[in-house]
Amino acid sequence: MKHQTAQGRWEQYSQRPLLALAVGFAVAYAVPIVDHSAGHSLTSACTVVEWVVWGAFATDYLVRVGLAPRRKEFVRTHWIDLCAVVLPMLQPLRLLRMVSTLILVGRRARMAPQIQLTTYVAGAVVGLLMFGSLAVLSVERESPNGNIRTLGDAVWWSFTTMTTVGYGDHAPTTGLGRMIAVGLMLAGIALLGVVTANIATWFIARFEKDDVEERRQTEAIEALTEEVRALRAEVAALREPSGTP
Repeated sequence: MKHQTAQGRWEQYSQRPLLALAVGFAVAYAVPIVDHSAGHSLTSACTVVEWVVWGAFATDYLVRVGLAPRRKEFVRTHWIDLCAVVLPMLQPLRLLRMVSTLILVGRRARMAPQIQLTTYVAGAVVGLLMFGSLAVLSVERESPNGNIRTLGDAVWWSFTTMTTVGYGDHAPTTGLGRMIAVGLMLAGIALLGVVTANIATWFIARFEKDDVEERRQTEAIEALTEEVRALRAEVAALREPSGTP
């Protein structure tokens, strides 16, 4: 507690600015999709913001590597972060930048001990729902056979997909849209598993606490019973008449 490494201090101080940049990325990603009639200048500005945010996360990763006591071990144990940083460079798609930013934000958020599991799960649900809706709308709106044309359709589809209900009234028709659907389904199942495991852990901890309390009370009762028996034996011994030799 008294000594904190340079890497730990950097992660603590940079967490909030990076989360603020992630919010800026969300706005920049959403504006051209929601406002389909946005001009070229606005779209270009949003693209610049997206790359700046990705560059900030990439710089953060490089700084953390430089400050890590054992760099090879850091790279080996944080390979997801590395893939998220390299992914947009391989093919400059907006969707890849969105995926990499989600991964990096999630990895940094999990490092914060003050963020409780419930808050993290709720934020993950909202984030996946929002980005899933925007992503599928961006790739399905221009599809000739697509039926996801509005933001409302996209949000409804994302919600039913994440909950694995799948009414079938809206469905992606493009390959990229179906890849998004697979990602949302897997994420929904994973989040449901986290919530279920958290509830089960709470019940188990509660039952164990009750068992410990019950055992403590049982031991106390047994100890009192033994004391009562000993006192009875002493009283009985005192009541016995003393014999003469």
